[in-house]
Amino acid sequence: MLATLPLSVLYGFASLVGWLAFRVIPYRAQLVHNNLKLAFPEMDEKALSRTKHDYYTGFAHMFMEIVKSAKMPADEIRRRVRIVNIEGPRELLAQGKSVLCVAAHQCNWEWMLLGFSLELGYPVDAAYKPLVNAWAEREMKTVRSRFGSRMIPAKELLPDIIKRRGIARAVAMVADQEPTTSEHKHWTRFLGRDTAFYMGPEEIARVTKLPVFFIAMRRVSRGIYEMAFEPLGMPEEKLQPGELTERYARRVERQIRDAPPDWPWSHKRWKLKKSVYGARR
Repeated sequence: MLATLPLSVLYGFASLVGWLAFRVIPYRAQLVHNNLKLAFPEMDEKALSRTKHDYYTGFAHMFMEIVKSAKMPADEIRRRVRIVNIEGPRELLAQGKSVLCVAAHQCNWEWMLLGFSLELGYPVDAAYKPLVNAWAEREMKTVRSRFGSRMIPAKELLPDIIKRRGIARAVAMVADQEPTTSEHKHWTRFLGRDTAFYMGPEEIARVTKLPVFFIAMRRVSRGIYEMAFEPLGMPEEKLQPGELTERYARRVERQIRDAPPDWPWSHKRWKLKKSVYGARR
């Protein structure tokens, strides 16, 4: 029902929710404050307050954008998600080679998938973490696959890639979550803290020899985004263990520093401690 409302109405409601979450009924306010303070120690209180306000407002807007995407026509997605530098992946796909595309939870990652699925011109397989609630799982899969993308549980991704290796396609994944259940982790300094990263993309690239691209996303204005594809690692490169993951971490960090409000600061990203888990497993 919400998806049938004009986006302008949804934005108005989202702005109210964002203000309430920031000023009246603070949502994880101390967590957001601490995360931003540690990541940006150079920010004074005025800049910190403005960033927090923009974060809550932007996150509420993004939530309503995701709701709206259940009914949004393809042409409007194309208008709102501009894609540049997509020629690199397309050239490889035209040669019959699959590609691995990695992104972060920056801006609206759900519209990222929809825009990618519409514009690439080749199949898109997207890794995801299944939701616990059956209704939410069903609805999100329906929205995410509206324009043909194929959703694959993250734990089944590598076997699926190997099984379907004869099909040229883009494999997409968001990889900046904390690897709480993974045995293999890469530790690095990230936003001022010791941070563990999934090594899934690196391990997939090593086993499958897929070229890897980073999908950078930025907010141009409210409801308008831009995606850009940047080479992150090619099969002919001889990378050291952890090097591809390090490249990814550095690119994600730069993206966050360019637009601090557009990353999910209310998420408990730093639960793991390096002193407990060691440098790398």
